[in-house]
Amino acid sequence: MNESRRTLSPRTRWAVPVIAAVAVGLAFAAPPLLASAGDSGLPTISPEDLAARVAAAEPSPLSGTVVYTAKLGLPELPFGDVGGADPIALLSGSSTMRVWTDGAQRSRIALLGPTSEYSVVQDGSQAWTYSSTDDAVVHYSLDAADTARYDDLVAQAQAGELPVQGDLPTPAEAGREAVGLAKQSSTVTLDAQTEVAGHAAYQLVVTPTSQTTLVGRIVVAVDAKTSTPLRVQVWSKADPQTPALQIGFTDVSFATPADSVLAFSAPAGASTRDVVVPLPDPPAETPAPTAGELPEGVTVTGTGWDTVVQASGVDVAALIAGDPAAAGALPGVDKTFGSRGAEQLYQQFVPEEGSGSPMGNLDTSALYDTLTTAVPEGRLLSSALLSVLVTDDGRVLVGAVPGSTLQALAAR
Repeated sequence: MNESRRTLSPRTRWAVPVIAAVAVGLAFAAPPLLASAGDSGLPTISPEDLAARVAAAEPSPLSGTVVYTAKLGLPELPFGDVGGADPIALLSGSSTMRVWTDGAQRSRIALLGPTSEYSVVQDGSQAWTYSSTDDAVVHYSLDAADTARYDDLVAQAQAGELPVQGDLPTPAEAGREAVGLAKQSSTVTLDAQTEVAGHAAYQLVVTPTSQTTLVGRIVVAVDAKTSTPLRVQVWSKADPQTPALQIGFTDVSFATPADSVLAFSAPAGASTRDVVVPLPDPPAETPAPTAGELPEGVTVTGTGWDTVVQASGVDVAALIAGDPAAAGALPGVDKTFGSRGAEQLYQQFVPEEGSGSPMGNLDTSALYDTLTTAVPEGRLLSSALLSVLVTDDGRVLVGAVPGSTLQALAAR
């Protein structure tokens, strides 16, 4: 890969990671506590400093194995062993992924199952997916005009010339702002330093101040050398001993993967389908939306960890059946698709009229009936970390709160 594509201006080097840092920082409700040196002897650090380090860190080349484990207390699924390479398997049990990236524009992710694999490979403006179950490849690319636009945007980003709205904060400012916002609903302590996949790491322990949220605490392990998050664990209040969700590296190397690993090569005999992806049009000159403005049909109740989002006018039965029109009618969905040609792209992923659900042979109705239980208001999904209430009058309420909270709100 051309080296100029991987050398960014100082401004652009942290412009992208700062977004991730703010997202992580929103969970870090933290007074300015200091971590002790701990048994591993790492230097002391404050939450603000750690958030700033994550924001300032350049994306690292790496390769490794990631294990995702979910113990959400959901009912046993009615499909038997769906296998680790099936996305439905992410609802419970453990799944293993292999990941590789050059830290710039090339990456590969493989979701592994006992007898199958699902892979996604990206190389700049092109991407490929491969399902060993179907022995099928889908190749995503831009047309010639959009490829030229894409290359021009990449060059502008590397030169720090892309227009931005408002002032772009420094990593330190981003860290302070993220922690300041998070203070409003949680507290954080920096636990004893640990080792994840053979790397010394700081641990931020996030504890919601809410007495009603289902979330007990969140622990994020951050590599002390590269400031790369290595593991995230989320505990439910119902079980403080075992994480309800955990995703983390079991092994990781920060060396650049070989080109042969990052390059895509279709397996012999696999079918291939090409999809031309439209690059979004430049945004029109429109007035900025009012702060806090919500899409029609959507309301928000509560704050922080007690936030509940409610959408009305949802045709749940049609959604479960895989009706694309029902998805397009959801509150807040952009009916214009936001760019030329995007509607044609959408049609690549939905079935022709009368051809069934885009979920293939998956019995979505059986899945819905298994995961939810009947309540006076409709159907309720209760898990260790999240509740979802679907009412008979077409409302959907979602929050990290007990199901009884959603039922009380629905009755208002």
